[in-house]
Amino acid sequence: MSNILRDLKEKLDGEVAIDTQTREFFSTDGGIFKVLPKLIIYPRNENDVSETLRFNHNLLASKRALPVTARGKGTDQGGGSLSEGICMVLTAHMRKLVAINEDTVTVQPGMIYSHLETVLHSHGRFLPPYPASMDFCSIGGAIANNSSGEKTLKYGATRNYVASLRVVLYNGDVIETYRLSKKELKQKRKQQDLEGQLYRELDDLIENNLQQIESGKPKTSKNSAGYDLWDIKRRDGSFDMSQLFIGSQSTLGIITEAKLYHVAYNSSTTLLVGYFDSIKKLQQAVMEISPLNPSAQELVDDNVLKFVIEKRPEMVKNLLPEQLPAFVLLVEFDDAKAKAQAKNSQRAYAILQKHSYQQRVTSNKLEQDQLWKIRRQAAAVIWTQQGPKKALPIIEDGVVPLDKFEEFVEKAYLILDKYKVKDAVWGHAGNGHLHIQPFMDLSNIRDRHKIYALSDEFYRMVLSLGGSISGEHNDGIMRGTYLRQMYGPEMYSLFKHVKKLYDPHNLLNPRSKLGSTKEYGMIHLRKEYSMQHLLEHLPGLASFH
Repeated sequence: MSNILRDLKEKLDGEVAIDTQTREFFSTDGGIFKVLPKLIIYPRNENDVSETLRFNHNLLASKRALPVTARGKGTDQGGGSLSEGICMVLTAHMRKLVAINEDTVTVQPGMIYSHLETVLHSHGRFLPPYPASMDFCSIGGAIANNSSGEKTLKYGATRNYVASLRVVLYNGDVIETYRLSKKELKQKRKQQDLEGQLYRELDDLIENNLQQIESGKPKTSKNSAGYDLWDIKRRDGSFDMSQLFIGSQSTLGIITEAKLYHVAYNSSTTLLVGYFDSIKKLQQAVMEISPLNPSAQELVDDNVLKFVIEKRPEMVKNLLPEQLPAFVLLVEFDDAKAKAQAKNSQRAYAILQKHSYQQRVTSNKLEQDQLWKIRRQAAAVIWTQQGPKKALPIIEDGVVPLDKFEEFVEKAYLILDKYKVKDAVWGHAGNGHLHIQPFMDLSNIRDRHKIYALSDEFYRMVLSLGGSISGEHNDGIMRGTYLRQMYGPEMYSLFKHVKKLYDPHNLLNPRSKLGSTKEYGMIHLRKEYSMQHLLEHLPGLASFH
């Protein structure tokens, strides 16, 4: 290892760290696993990323090559940013805004999402699929996970906003991906290099398996599980390899730059809140409101409300009715035309009156901010839970077709009751998408054994309803083990073919997605759970400046 460290330092502009403190810091992320990396690299530029992968590729001959994983801020809740070998931290230096134009912005992957949104807002624009973790997460991580959030209901997920990517391949080659015309694809296929090989073989794989790929597409409104083979080639023959890298969690290549589309931002919105005594009534309201094209339909359950009332009562003061609701639904409209927004809001309010026992509506920004706290800050409060039992992200990303949402919620509660765990439920009701976090103690042997038993039953239920195991948080170590079950052996075989094509030596984040197993997960369970790393500065840098 000392020779590898010395040789790497000579090749890179960025820093390399192998001290115990730094490695420990990057051994966890937002998930429940702990994996200790051998060394940490803080690349300063694309060349550092390229040199690292080229150097590592050359170590194959001597059998000293290491697994490599790209990492943003570590908000990933499935263990997708953990590595046994090289952990490449892109938020240290590669966080610049490269260029901003009328409808696109070009950024490095380590830029924090909320920092980009602040810049875009100053231009009257925004990037709509921002996740709830936007104050912490990086743009690169959002792309690698195909992240989405409350606005995805109207605007779509991250993949809908990627114009082009710069990606470093397993051997250090750098390519730029964007939508090619049929003619341009033909030219790419003629190239006698790795890039040409990838275009030829990926194109052939898609063409030779069109029926299987189409039938394997999840019937949900959002999906981040597996590799996206559906959005690469269109009927007009155009071809965009970017779509494959989006959501691939650095298992196929490492993104070093992204050009993203942004759209007009309207800060003048109308927010409606409905308080419900049953999930049946809530689903009916959501389905009736959906055709009005709201920008958000968000949900929290009474478990979340009770927790907040107990821990932070001031947060929900004067925001809840006297009768505690089983569910709260927040509906937002952001139509650019004021008349259209008012009309849609009035219709939605009438629907809420029909199905909920109490309602509120406001266009006042300060009032809206207070009401949004019920949804946006509830999770943050839950994560402050003291004691050994924590809200764990193990079944927190299931999504089903909207007409199955009531059944989804009811069956989820039954499973949680069966395993006798307290829980918190919130999510994107308009997408049929729930974030469920059961309170469990990772130091307790009984709770540790419950994790996969509970997960098995939960994901089996989600799939029985025609759902996806991951709406927006992707697979990682936690959910990768369920991919074969979700897609079936034929589709899973295509995923394996793609992985072998782009990573023939299985060195790019090999334990995420297709390399995930329950046995590996159990061995690497943490003894305790926290998100403290989000509040701390990156270690291992001070001594290098």
